[in-house]
Amino acid sequence: MNPTSSKLPVYLQFSQITMGLLAFFYILYIGQGIIIPFLLATIVAILLNPIVNFLMSKNVNKILAIVLAILTAAIIIGGVMFFIGSQLVMFSDSAPQFKQKFDEFAQNAINWISQTFNQSKPKIQQAIENIKSQGMKNGTAVITTTLGAMSNIFTLFVLMPVYIFLILFYKPLLLEFVALLFHGDKKKIAEEVLFETKTLIQSYLIGLLIEAVIVATLISAGLLIMGIQYAILMGIIAALLNLIPYIGNMIAMVFPITMALTTKEPSYVIWVIALFSVVQFVDNNLIVPNIVASKVKVNALVSIIVVLIGGALWGIAGMFLSIPLTAILKVIFDRIDDLKPLGFLIGDNQPRVGKVAFNFKGLEKRAKKKEGK
Repeated sequence: MNPTSSKLPVYLQFSQITMGLLAFFYILYIGQGIIIPFLLATIVAILLNPIVNFLMSKNVNKILAIVLAILTAAIIIGGVMFFIGSQLVMFSDSAPQFKQKFDEFAQNAINWISQTFNQSKPKIQQAIENIKSQGMKNGTAVITTTLGAMSNIFTLFVLMPVYIFLILFYKPLLLEFVALLFHGDKKKIAEEVLFETKTLIQSYLIGLLIEAVIVATLISAGLLIMGIQYAILMGIIAALLNLIPYIGNMIAMVFPITMALTTKEPSYVIWVIALFSVVQFVDNNLIVPNIVASKVKVNALVSIIVVLIGGALWGIAGMFLSIPLTAILKVIFDRIDDLKPLGFLIGDNQPRVGKVAFNFKGLEKRAKKKEGK
């Protein structure tokens, strides 16, 4: 039988691919409670692996080395969370004063709108009350969602140390398992993929940490110079939110802008926006290309798409994981001949100027000649 005769039509192949992708993303969505902690734990385990190897090279017991590495990470994260929590407690103590200033600002805004647009104050206040009541109706859903997210975070922090410990402890077994799956040239390719994946994740996460420190320092310093209250807290929150690609910086501006509106002159809002814009420019053009994205070769178009897909599937965790997972996929695609076009599409290697893949101009000229006949 001719092998080409059993080949499926293009529309059936497309249908199979579409159904396969839908099933794949559906599994990712319903299994997020298991998949997300495991993926995060795997990434953190790869980051902690050099520490474990260093301790073991100093004749430290393997189990003790893993525990010490996890404790070190937990202490650092706990210290940052403790500082943020203490700052939030201080903020809550001054919340009544903040509310009073916010009410004064709201009243001034009502007066300005009334005078500028010739609207009665009771009508404006009624519109504000309607917005408040609608917000209260949605408050229950928001609280429920928040409590659910807190429950997921608690579960995440309970499961992750266990996953990290087990991944690091059974690392030789897992690597041997992968080695048994491949033979000959394929085994060599698998070895290269694992090595590049490890290097990519380590450099990416270390780059993110350096980026977070720089962004937090710049934002905090700028807000301190302006005299904005809780500048260090807002700088750290901005750095953490900046880990969410493309939209984190815009979300981070809300708190400083609100603080500037209620505690300073309205002109300070412009300065806050200018500060975040300058930091974002420095981050996008200096920090990210030279520190974060030196190993992660994913173009901006694909990055935005995968971030949106990750957010739709897994929320904030999906936004954070989308870039490194896409970069890992590129490493795999570049090693498989049939998938190399996808790896090229994901990457940021632009064809040189003047190189033409399709001769559209020639087709256009021939089409014009035909029309002229």
